[in-house]
Amino acid sequence: MEDKAAKKGLAGTGLELPANRHGNLKSASSDQNHTEILQHVKSSKAPAVINYGASWCRVCSQILPAFCHMSNKFPKHSFIFADIDECPETTQHIRYTPTFHFYRDGDKVDEMFGAGEERLHDRLWLHS
Repeated sequence: MEDKAAKKGLAGTGLELPANRHGNLKSASSDQNHTEILQHVKSSKAPAVINYGASWCRVCSQILPAFCHMSNKFPKHSFIFADIDECPETTQHIRYTPTFHFYRDGDKVDEMFGAGEERLHDRLWLHS
């Protein structure tokens, strides 16, 4: 049986999250993995959103199920969850959790601080 403490990314949150039906939801579970995902996002033409959060953050835990649910509503987007504690070097620029970065055609085009399911949905729609 796998030790719960060894789980990382979305599995390490301990939350019951909606299943992803389109394969467009990923976790960055280390600095190297986060760098690889960022390189893919920046070289892709597909819209993407990165959720920078932390497992200890109450607000992050509240918005994460909605973030996962929206990955099913926006199948053309790439959804990435990056826990700042698992990617400490590559997330040094994050000052508030949750922070969402929105990418289009490989460029960061928007940023959103804090939770708010409707705000997040509207931003995803805007950047579709």
